[in-house]
Amino acid sequence: MADRRRDMRDGDYSRRREEGRANTSRSEGRSSRTRSQGRGSSRPGERSHRGSSSSRTSRSSREAGSSRSARDARGARGTRDERSPRGAASSQSTLSSIIGTVGAVGGSVGRAVGGAAERINASHTAERVNSNRPFVLLLIFAAIAAIFFVRLGYLQVIESAHYSAMAEEARTISFTTTPHRGTIYDRNGTVLAKSVDATTIYANPAEVTDAAAEAQAIANVLGGDASTYRELLSKESTTFVYVKRQADVDAAAEVKKLALDGVYFIADTRREYPCGQIGGQVIGYCNVDGEGITGLELQYNDILSGTPGSYTAERGENGLPIPGGVKEETPAVDGQDIMISIDIELQEYVENRVAEAAEGMTAAGGSSVVMDAGTGEIYAIASLPYMDPSDMTSAKSSSDQVKPITQAFEPGSVFKTVSATTILEEGAMTPDDTLFCPAVIEADGYKVSDAHERSDQTFSFRQILDQSSNVGISLSVQKMTDGFTKLYEHIQKYNLCEKTGVDYPGEASGTLQPLENWATITGWNVSFGQGVAVTPLQLVRFYGALANDGVEVTPHFLVSKPQTGEVPTYDTEDVIENKAAIPTITDMLKTVVTDGTGKNAQIDGYSVAGKTSTAEIAEGGVYRQGVYNLCFEGFLPDSSSQLVCFVGLNEVPSQGNVSNVFKDIMAFAIDRYKIQPE
Repeated sequence: MADRRRDMRDGDYSRRREEGRANTSRSEGRSSRTRSQGRGSSRPGERSHRGSSSSRTSRSSREAGSSRSARDARGARGTRDERSPRGAASSQSTLSSIIGTVGAVGGSVGRAVGGAAERINASHTAERVNSNRPFVLLLIFAAIAAIFFVRLGYLQVIESAHYSAMAEEARTISFTTTPHRGTIYDRNGTVLAKSVDATTIYANPAEVTDAAAEAQAIANVLGGDASTYRELLSKESTTFVYVKRQADVDAAAEVKKLALDGVYFIADTRREYPCGQIGGQVIGYCNVDGEGITGLELQYNDILSGTPGSYTAERGENGLPIPGGVKEETPAVDGQDIMISIDIELQEYVENRVAEAAEGMTAAGGSSVVMDAGTGEIYAIASLPYMDPSDMTSAKSSSDQVKPITQAFEPGSVFKTVSATTILEEGAMTPDDTLFCPAVIEADGYKVSDAHERSDQTFSFRQILDQSSNVGISLSVQKMTDGFTKLYEHIQKYNLCEKTGVDYPGEASGTLQPLENWATITGWNVSFGQGVAVTPLQLVRFYGALANDGVEVTPHFLVSKPQTGEVPTYDTEDVIENKAAIPTITDMLKTVVTDGTGKNAQIDGYSVAGKTSTAEIAEGGVYRQGVYNLCFEGFLPDSSSQLVCFVGLNEVPSQGNVSNVFKDIMAFAIDRYKIQPE
């Protein structure tokens, strides 16, 4: 057995030795082929066999070695050729042999170096990975921690205010508290506008559990469309919506009994207008926020409105304020009351009478003003269409304007009183002076005639005014020295194209061409109220000066502030220097009523001074045909009253007279104020 094992070992040894020789022979064969290739004996396209351990490093070494050998060979070849051209063939053969040997050695070294480099790199890579693994993990953890702390710092420092505000908004409720708006009284203490208790209903949509059911329940009590309430209760991204602002207190109490989720209530006030349409244009109205929008509500908004307050409090889970959780509360400061000059009883009569007259004469509009010439207090003023501030949903266009204040118009013959007063002040004529008045006069290519056809006549100055002669007043003005200049100057002195300064928003001014632009026809036209525009209130102020010894007062509404006892004062101006002209023009205006065009204005037992007008309407540079503005203005000269009254109807489809409307209004005033004749 031992011998067998020994023989086997000997056999194994013999085989390993033979395999060693065979490997050596193969190595030599490869070296021989390599040398042959180096000498250029390899066939085209034949590649040398490389061991499996060869690498790019070996190829690079061989290529580098071959390249250097080739350069050296070319250099050596060139040198020898220069020294001995005849020995070039022999030298080339020897050089090829050397290059082959160097290439073979370079290839073997390259392969050995390349293999070793690969093994070293692999070993080093493995070692680096193993040694760096804890550091990499630590680095990743540090990066995550850094990101976390940076984000935390961003939220706590940079964005802290934003998120704090969001959190505070979610747990607080804030709203403005409305002050009690001041009351408006008429001159006799009748309430025209007041604020009453109301309840504002609001909701937090986030707390509403069944929007459809709650909306229907609210609609059943308050009225309105359930879908509208549902839309409000379903709003996203908000914690506050108004369900019904300034609801009736009793109605809100019924809603409160329903105990609806997310629905809450705030004590509030609402503006009410007890007289409705009567005086509505003068009083104006407020929006739902209690701000004056038109009329005296706007004019005196700062006095009436007071100062709003604020309320901010934390609320609990149920949305109700937490006891003791009020963060800020600024009490509202109530507004002041005002007393105005309007007499609501006279105002009602004026509105009704003007509406009746407009309907009877098929007028497009109508207006009236009643003012105390001694104080400037406006007792009544109105224009169609009227406005009910308690129902603005049905308001008509322009109904929120008091047109005798806000709109100017060509006054027509009622302006002849201005021309006649100018003539009397200048001493150019007396009431009994006569003047030949042709049926027609002509200037600058235009003709002027009276409203009613007539033949050539001679009129006294009084008759010119009585009969409202356009031709007569034109020639009378022209008869003055520098007549048109004097007329222009007196119009300016009487403030007829200037704003009166009335305490009402949107007052209009009048218009009058500059004197340098006047032609003869311009002066004639202005003398009888064409080519000039004024507001009815400006005319009332001028006629008031005739009733007040030549002194104009500022028309106004505000009489006093009851809480403080303050009584405002207003400017006055003496505009008629020649006082002798006042009783004369007044007497001439009386004749207009007794003998002229204003007979329908007569009131039994009282003297009436006034003037009628039938004015053409300018439109687009020409006068409309068959449609007129009618008006009458006058006062009671020999009485205990200084009331002045204007009445006008607009766009009447026929010539007519409104002096009877004046008569009715002034008769009502006589009874109401116990006006006595003197």
